[in-house]
Amino acid sequence: MSHTEQTTPALSFGKAWDYAPAPETTPVPLKKSYDLFIGGNFVKPKTGKTFWSINPATGKRLARIAQAGEADVNLAVKTARHAYDNVWSRMPAAERGKYLFRIARMIQEKSRELAILESMDGGKPIKESRDIDLPLVAAHFFHYAGWADKLEYAFPGRKPKPLGVAGQVIPWNFPLLMAAWKIAPALACGNTVVLKPAETTSITAMHLAEIFQDAGLPEGVVNIVTGAGDVGAALVNHPDVDKVAFTGSTEVGKKIAAAVAGTKKKLTLELGGKAANIVFEDAPIDQAVEGIINGIYFNQGHVCCAGSRLLVQEGIHDEVIRKLTDRIQTLRVGDPLDKNTDIGAINSREQLDRICELVDSGVAEGAELVQSSCDLPGDGYWFRPTFFTGVTPSHRIAREEIFGPVLSVMTFRTPEEAVERANNTCYGLSAGIWTDKGSKIFKLANQLKAGVIWANTFNQFDPTSPFGGYQESGFGREGGRHGLAAYVKL
Repeated sequence: MSHTEQTTPALSFGKAWDYAPAPETTPVPLKKSYDLFIGGNFVKPKTGKTFWSINPATGKRLARIAQAGEADVNLAVKTARHAYDNVWSRMPAAERGKYLFRIARMIQEKSRELAILESMDGGKPIKESRDIDLPLVAAHFFHYAGWADKLEYAFPGRKPKPLGVAGQVIPWNFPLLMAAWKIAPALACGNTVVLKPAETTSITAMHLAEIFQDAGLPEGVVNIVTGAGDVGAALVNHPDVDKVAFTGSTEVGKKIAAAVAGTKKKLTLELGGKAANIVFEDAPIDQAVEGIINGIYFNQGHVCCAGSRLLVQEGIHDEVIRKLTDRIQTLRVGDPLDKNTDIGAINSREQLDRICELVDSGVAEGAELVQSSCDLPGDGYWFRPTFFTGVTPSHRIAREEIFGPVLSVMTFRTPEEAVERANNTCYGLSAGIWTDKGSKIFKLANQLKAGVIWANTFNQFDPTSPFGGYQESGFGREGGRHGLAAYVKL
């Protein structure tokens, strides 16, 4: 039996609620095509080529995106260098901050439109784009706008100076938020930027470019080049780029680290994860179950810090599994633009195929599959909320990043065993601890090898708090005062 045919038993507490459709009705400013953004203007690519951005919820084409080439990357970097040397680095810091404040306010004004575009292009539910992504995008610009003229307070006794031109490559899971995470601190520190969005989610980056225009941001301070991996490689390898910031897969991150080695470029990498979400017997179980749901099914599991390994203390294993089984049946999977939707579409056919392959491996290796019995739309790319029980550390689903709505459940007996199992990974991005003992939280947090550790919650983000990992999850931090360090020389 394949993973698409297996279902769980019916809910013990009866039929789940039915919801009438609640589609988003705000007019969408989607264009038929999007050009490159270089020197403050939208320009045709020198390649003369375009590619289609696909709506993952329907499988249909949304818009044509410009395909940049090496000549376009060269022009973008040259433009960014000119803006850095002649305008941005010479501008008083308080004036730079004013631009960031203006951009933040304009993002707030256009947040509803941007949220719709984000959901259409990426597949995530509108309530996540609207209530989480866009508020955080604006908050990051507000936060770093305030730091622009206070850098000497961020680094007491030091004289921070900008690096120059930052080449930034971002992923498809949080397109606009990742752009904000990278662009805002870079500009606040006096750098200029060349950004390369993910191939499958470039649309909101180009609408952000329109905001830069409307805000009067000096020409060339931010440039955006779209395309596939070869465009990112051309940017990373460009000799006039001073700083490389990448968020994405560990595999690509290793290649970038190798390419930058031996150069004077500064590098930060935020890569994959296989986070442990640890639930102790003394935890508030119902709250923990909601945290488990948020930890793995938020954004269809397309989250590098997702709590994809659930470690449950043996004494409460059966209760947690029963509640989790019931809870996933209530998750509504469907149209990302429906405000009732909990889980949207998988970002691409390629990603869906990877999820299916890894889930099939879990079944083949003997783990027990539990899935929601929900109906899936006929078109587009979809996957049911899923978890496995009977997982061992040797299973592929316990070792490899699935990047989908799939959870691996394992058990432990003692706190020492929980720490050992949690740290038994090549990654080190995040972790979660569920217990009512504050002393236990602090003791375990000091033993877990993870950059971000949540206690009695999961997937909470704030622009004032640093985010980043260890080991194969990368190095460097984004967010907060720590996020400034990646864009200055001291």
